[in-house]
Amino acid sequence: MTERVVFFVSDTTGVTAETLGHSLITQFAGQNFRQLTLPFIDSVDKARGAVETINATCAAGKPKPIVFSTLVQPDVRAIVKESDGLHLDIFDEFLAPLTEELGEEPVLELGLSHGMSNIDAYMKRIEATNFALANDDGGASRNYDQADVILIGVSRSGKTPTCLYLALQYGVYAANYPLTDEELETGELPKFLMRQKKKLYGLTIDPGRLVEIRKERRPMGRYSSAQQVRFELREADKIFRRYKIPNVNTTSFSIEEISSRILDSTGVERRVRP
Repeated sequence: MTERVVFFVSDTTGVTAETLGHSLITQFAGQNFRQLTLPFIDSVDKARGAVETINATCAAGKPKPIVFSTLVQPDVRAIVKESDGLHLDIFDEFLAPLTEELGEEPVLELGLSHGMSNIDAYMKRIEATNFALANDDGGASRNYDQADVILIGVSRSGKTPTCLYLALQYGVYAANYPLTDEELETGELPKFLMRQKKKLYGLTIDPGRLVEIRKERRPMGRYSSAQQVRFELREADKIFRRYKIPNVNTTSFSIEEISSRILDSTGVERRVRP
């Protein structure tokens, strides 16, 4: 299968170009994409360098690269458009109709979406991240009364990265609690956790995938054995059903998808918007 290079070109971090571009190219399952990000292209000289990089991939009869860009400055955008790739300019697509509809010219300033212009939103993300770290895996803090959501599940089912993503992206106060052997054997949750029952949300995962993940961390012993994994997941599912705890199987979902499903299911309000 022929490789097709995809560039995400941005004058800041490249997150927006990556997110939109990746969402589009994943719809073409028959292609072999190699994805490259060119961030901080915020000057004419850097734009020319980006064009050289893009054009270099066109050599030897290879298919033209695909270029997703979120460049704000018109002179920088004009240079990148001269590249030999298929250029998909997100600002070209959306700024013109928005300008017409809103009756206002865009300010065309760098860094407005990812910068420090909104210090309040930035601080909310930091505070939420500190909360997630302090309340990770049933840590000593256990400030569950302050939590917006508490993720529960067996070890390595995705609780920690999901909590951190909810905090960093949305400013959500997310804690997580790992189900212990005692709870899995008795089928009962501790009283301090039951006091926050409305905040509980379960994460589960397919046994085969969990075995793989655990073996990467601890290849030997009961922890990563198929028998132990099946037991833990089976008993965790019983707990979810007994206490009517909403839950999601994380096997086939990205952290972004898991987080969105949690927010949609629980109704937890985003403290900040990305």
